[in-house]
Amino acid sequence: MNAVDKKTKYNLNTKFIERRTNENFNEYFKELKNTIEEQVQDIYEKEKQNPSGDRNLVTFVTDKLQQYENAFEKQLSHIADLDFGVPIASRKYGLEHNNNPIERHNGDIKQRYKVMRNFKSYESAAAFLSLRRTIYNHVRPHQGLDHTPGEEAGIDLDLARNRLLNLIETCATKK
Repeated sequence: MNAVDKKTKYNLNTKFIERRTNENFNEYFKELKNTIEEQVQDIYEKEKQNPSGDRNLVTFVTDKLQQYENAFEKQLSHIADLDFGVPIASRKYGLEHNNNPIERHNGDIKQRYKVMRNFKSYESAAAFLSLRRTIYNHVRPHQGLDHTPGEEAGIDLDLARNRLLNLIETCATKK
């Protein structure tokens, strides 16, 4: 599972799951909440004095898988909105939001996964996704942005030309 910011394309959270259970979705949304709650809460605090129909809250967009709605209701519904059940061809139906960024992101992961064939364990797959998320956010420029999603989100790691090596060196010196 992944959460990608529509504007910056920044991958907010990644979780590799074996099954689509309510428990796994709740755990994922709890992790996501821990990552972004402060920013989402700040936006909610600025907007809560407005009538509920006029609030400009953070909006999460999902497809029709019921576990998304259930987990969102438990973790984030008090400070954010959910646009649940968005079809892939959302513009055709005149909808404001679409889930194209996350579908594209998931497609890239699946393409890479197919080339690698298989992982030996759940842990190795989860480690791969974690590394891929870091490279996606901070190393490889996004084609639609001309720079990395991290830079678009205002996260400047001051990485030189060889971004991956610089990132590894930066992490190694911080430990």
